[in-house]
Formats: sequence, structure tokens, C-alpha cells
Amino acid sequence: MTTKTWALIASAVVLGGISLYLNRDWFAAEEIQISHRSSPRPIPLARPRGAPPETAAPVFFGFNRKLRLTEVKVFPRSAIETNKYPHPIWHLVSDSNSVPVKSFLYGSRIPGMRPAVKGALPEPLQPGAQYQLRIKAGDRAAQHDFEAMPRRR
Repeated sequence: MTTKTWALIASAVVLGGISLYLNRDWFAAEEIQISHRSSPRPIPLARPRGAPPETAAPVFFGFNRKLRLTEVKVFPRSAIETNKYPHPIWHLVSDSNSVPVKSFLYGSRIPGMRPAVKGALPEPLQPGAQYQLRIKAGDRAAQHDFEAMPRRR
């Protein structure tokens, strides 16, 4: 091969490498985006007997696409800031295939998931308190901070 041929091959490889570098986000996994909103009106939720009434408005969580969740945890922000291993107030896991969901309500049943501790119930949210939602969907994870709003009567 001539020098001109080698120079053309080297140029093509360099330009291909630059192109891949500039467009590397094409090959990256899409990030999980989480949003939340508080319900403007009360939603009747099943509560165990003797449980105190909810004082915080129901919180809905939504994602940018349907996800097959493998773990859901909610922590008080104060516990995260002061403890190395904080205790979640709501913790769900999936042993096998969970149903793909695009949204869910705090404390509600998510198809294909169960409490990490058998019989555990989600603790009620406190109005004005800061919380953090952490989810896992396979090998991807995401987190989202939110504040519980007071319930309207």
C-alpha cells in the first residue's frame, strides 16, 4: 500500500473516532427522570384499623417512561443527613418481574412488588417535611427529593 492509502485510512479512523466521541450520548442509557405532585383533593386510601388519619396530601410519582421497578424506598431527609444507614419509611421490593409502571401513589400497592419486611406498612408523611424517593429498575437507579404538603379538607 502506498503512503497516500495509509494516510486516507488513518484520516477515516480519526474522523470516525471524533464522530463517536461527539455522539457518545447515542450509546448511553437514558436517564430516569422522576417527578412528583400532591393531589389537590383528598383521596380515600385504605388504612389499617386504629391508624391515625393522614395529615399530608397524597403524593403521586411519575417517570419519563414505563419502568419495571425492582426496589422503591422513601426516606426522611433528616434521617439521610444524620445517619449513615437511614431507615426507610416505605420499602418495596420485587422478587421477579414487576409490572412496568409510569406512575404510582405513595403508600399504594404497586403490582409485582411487596414490602421488604413482611406485613410492614408505609409510615404516614408529615406535612412540611422533606423526603427522598429512591428507586431501582434493574441496574439503573434514581432518586428524587420532595416535600409533603398539608392535606386539604
